Amino acid sequence: MFTVNCFTRTCRSVETDRRRGFSSHRESPEAGEGPWTKLGPKAHTGTIGLWNSLMTSVRLSILSLRYIMRQRGQVEAGGGSVKSRPEPPMHLAVVACGERLEETLTMIKSAVLFSIKHLHLHIFAEDQLHTSFIEALESWPGFIRFSFNYTVYSISFPSENAAEWKKLFKPCASQRLFLPLILKDVDSVVYVDSDILFLQPVDRLWAFLSHFNSSQLAAMAPEHEEPRIAWYNRFARHPFYGRTGINSGVMLMNMTRMRNMFFKNDMTSVGLRWEELLMPLLQKYKLNITWGDQDLLNIIFHHNPECLLEFPCQWNYRPDHCIYGSNCASAEEDGIYILHGNRGVYHDHKQPAFRAVYEAIRKYSFGADPTTSLLDPLQEELLKTTHTYCGKSHALLTQRLAHSLANINRKAPRGR
Repeated sequence: MFTVNCFTRTCRSVETDRRRGFSSHRESPEAGEGPWTKLGPKAHTGTIGLWNSLMTSVRLSILSLRYIMRQRGQVEAGGGSVKSRPEPPMHLAVVACGERLEETLTMIKSAVLFSIKHLHLHIFAEDQLHTSFIEALESWPGFIRFSFNYTVYSISFPSENAAEWKKLFKPCASQRLFLPLILKDVDSVVYVDSDILFLQPVDRLWAFLSHFNSSQLAAMAPEHEEPRIAWYNRFARHPFYGRTGINSGVMLMNMTRMRNMFFKNDMTSVGLRWEELLMPLLQKYKLNITWGDQDLLNIIFHHNPECLLEFPCQWNYRPDHCIYGSNCASAEEDGIYILHGNRGVYHDHKQPAFRAVYEAIRKYSFGADPTTSLLDPLQEELLKTTHTYCGKSHALLTQRLAHSLANINRKAPRGR
């Protein structure tokens, strides 16, 4: 059984799908338990625990009422109504487990700060993080809050081998593989790792959907541009896509096509649907894969290369693109669009240029002057990193960011 526990800004219930063989990665709720009580960890026992549980429920109920009021146009602080949006929203999904709360919120901050069209965020998180996500997002100013909706989901894996899926590579990282099966009412989605920072509007990435031909159903960037330093072509013990493999930290998916596709594979003579493919693939290759779900995606698109659109490395710029010297040609030409701080570089001192960008966005206050409060301090910090290879490319880190920051005043109310 696959039970998706969620909290959504529009208070939309999520249907339990018993046919796909999934279960929520927590105990099923008691009969009559509403979606609000599923958000946090199990209630503590004793009088204090019951009181804390009650207060949490009250607090979340108040947040729920605020959501409903805003959806009905009863806007806080001055009234007015929410205008109808003629265009459907862009969908952005992220998974957060362990100590990823602040990092994920900073990613979301970069997404909503620059985006033009309305966003719907799909946040998959461990239950103990749900309340923190809701309270943090609700604390953002109104002119930002009205640019996005969000749903917070419990982590959910197939009931068969759920523990194995959860620990594959990094905690909960393989959740992305199941997005087409969980978000079955969503046509397309951008998935990003929590250590992503948007330096351009999400809209620019979303536009790649219109570039898909009739066969393509996903888009990712290559793992490496330079085969001499690439990982997959030198070390992989399984099939991989193209010359150097693909990196799944930024992944654009047409999930309608993914759900309808029969994928070629090396296990059967007939094509398999997405939900039929994943478990056999894991069982066959689990002793040969290093990077978990990313390796499984490489195997899938090795056998189905016509289904993948490659976008340039500037849309998934990682330390590997600069620590051995600059090797991302598209970034050299037009700057970095999305920064991917894998290897934990936002939180240590190994790549101070990456950390400087992260800290600048994290510390920025919505509504503050973007030049004096973000860009100028960042450029000052980046000048201190020129002793590193990535620091030598600091102009690439601010080229597109400066352009994006010049446009964000449109979101702030006049006089702020």
